[in-house]
Amino acid sequence: MQSMIKIEHLIKNYGTNCAVDDISFEVESGEIVGFLGPNGAGKSTTMNVLTGYLSSTSGKVSVGGIDILEDPLGAKRKIGYLPEQPPLYLDMTVKEYLEFNYELKGCTMDRARHLSEICEVVKIQDVYNRLIRNLSKGYRQRVGIAQALVGNPDVIIFDEPTVGLDPKQIIEIRNLIRTLGKNHTVILSTHILQEVQAVCDRIIIINKGKIVADEKTENISRIVENSRRFHVKVSGPQKEVLTLLRGMSGIAYADVLAERDGDAYTYLVESEQGVDVRKKLFFELASHGWPMVGLEPQGMNLEDIFITVVDQSSMGTVEREREKRVVRRGAGRGRTTLEASLANELVDEAAEKRASQSSIGFGSSGEDGGPSDEDIGLVPKGQGKESGKEED
Repeated sequence: MQSMIKIEHLIKNYGTNCAVDDISFEVESGEIVGFLGPNGAGKSTTMNVLTGYLSSTSGKVSVGGIDILEDPLGAKRKIGYLPEQPPLYLDMTVKEYLEFNYELKGCTMDRARHLSEICEVVKIQDVYNRLIRNLSKGYRQRVGIAQALVGNPDVIIFDEPTVGLDPKQIIEIRNLIRTLGKNHTVILSTHILQEVQAVCDRIIIINKGKIVADEKTENISRIVENSRRFHVKVSGPQKEVLTLLRGMSGIAYADVLAERDGDAYTYLVESEQGVDVRKKLFFELASHGWPMVGLEPQGMNLEDIFITVVDQSSMGTVEREREKRVVRRGAGRGRTTLEASLANELVDEAAEKRASQSSIGFGSSGEDGGPSDEDIGLVPKGQGKESGKEED
């Protein structure tokens, strides 16, 4: 089956600054992909190249089998894009704005029926004849999503679609993205990791222009759900209890938390892989006369996983090997061993994939005479040379 999106050895330079450094990945039809990374990692640059707003320095980007540079209009017809700041005309009504987009995209479907279906999907029927400037932030975001759906594109790209929305609106947008994923390929760029876990089939993390992790969400979720971490509340002397916990076989990590209930302290305990320490822990504490008054399983912290992946990918080879040895000894500082171990695995897998892709090769890095910066923003037809700030 042909991939809906295919990026091969994409490089984008802003003068001497490399914003995107030889990345390659594919997205299948109907897949919802979370595209993550810290500010300045190259996320928006990648999406701008993918949507045809910027030209690449080198590499190839195709949408539905159409090369974005060889046939930019053909590729763009397959893409609906919602940037972080929706491109709205505030003096238009919602109806006028969507009809404008309909004409701009050269749609041939029945106009009234098509726009009515879109309004029903994004739930903006009740503001259809209102001026956009008079709409709330949530409704403006919905109108931005509606314009991305005009023409029924195969690929929909969202850049921070829930920023500034209230919790109810966030849940509604997440449900909408899930619904769209049934019939469209969706790329979602966001800083909210819970959002990615809730709606995405796959997670790609980019840092300093390189892909540092690429994994199915279900694989990460399976590890999270099978977490070996617990909050244990013990009534007993803090130092002695912590010494016991750290000395027990089967426990990889233990530390005391700030929570206190009378003479009972709460401890974070992380068992070794494949070891269930709950019964042993109960009897060991009882033998010392220290009652266990609470035991609560804890999920893995996705934010820590993300931060650790970014940190690990920024390390040199020697530093990473030293960090791995620390993790294996269970002497994790600042972040516990589960996140560090998973981050190491994700970074290693991404590095192996990059190495295998680089052996294939795709032309040389370079630039030829192309359109001006202004032309690039409209219909790029060749390789361009831009200088400026790196996109997020």
